[in-house]
Amino acid sequence: MFEYIKLEMRRTLRDASFVVFGIGMPVLMYLLFTNIGGGGNGDDWKVQSMIGMAAYGALGAAMNAGTGVAADKAIGWLRQLRIAPLAPTRVVTGRAISGSVTVLPGILAVLLSGALINGVRLDAWQWIVLTLLLWIGALPFTMLGLGNGYRLSAQATGVVNVACLMGLAILGGLWFPVSAFPGWLRGIAEYTPTHRFADLGWATSQGHAPGLATVALMGAWLVAFGAYAVVSYRRSARTA
Repeated sequence: MFEYIKLEMRRTLRDASFVVFGIGMPVLMYLLFTNIGGGGNGDDWKVQSMIGMAAYGALGAAMNAGTGVAADKAIGWLRQLRIAPLAPTRVVTGRAISGSVTVLPGILAVLLSGALINGVRLDAWQWIVLTLLLWIGALPFTMLGLGNGYRLSAQATGVVNVACLMGLAILGGLWFPVSAFPGWLRGIAEYTPTHRFADLGWATSQGHAPGLATVALMGAWLVAFGAYAVVSYRRSARTA
């Protein structure tokens, strides 16, 4: 399984579109959101937006793992993989680990732009914990992307993953504060995985641990999306 993980990591990091859209786009959006216009350029907004855009970059990179899976399925790679003595849970876990590694560059790029360009100042432990929590917290979205990739065609996976990425990012408050939402929408947003994902970082930036509700909901979403990925992989074996 470790050789499989290394193979998938190398393939993803060689993808130029991943570098541009998975790393460059979140940084560009962060700098635009915090430096254009005069209404939201306070220090608090720069920190909040930095975390939101780092979470957005992590989300996009995590979902991208599913697009790669769908492409592999189209060229027959999954058929070859099923010949190997790997259980479905091990295949999905291996792909999830390799996908999680590719999440880290996008997170670091946004955090560095916050520190070096926007002058965001946090304690050393906050930077470290923030990076780790966003990295680990992206795992449910990797599972969601994988589930879509195993279940759908390559073209459909691309469309569905983009829809999930944009919808979850906006609804979860990664682009705009949830406090600006209407009351009914705010109540829904607080239960989304993206809002709780970003809350891991927002809590850290405020100097305290994430709340129990955030941790519990992230765990629940991980179980749900993980089960979806495993079931989708098994289904792909029957339909390939």
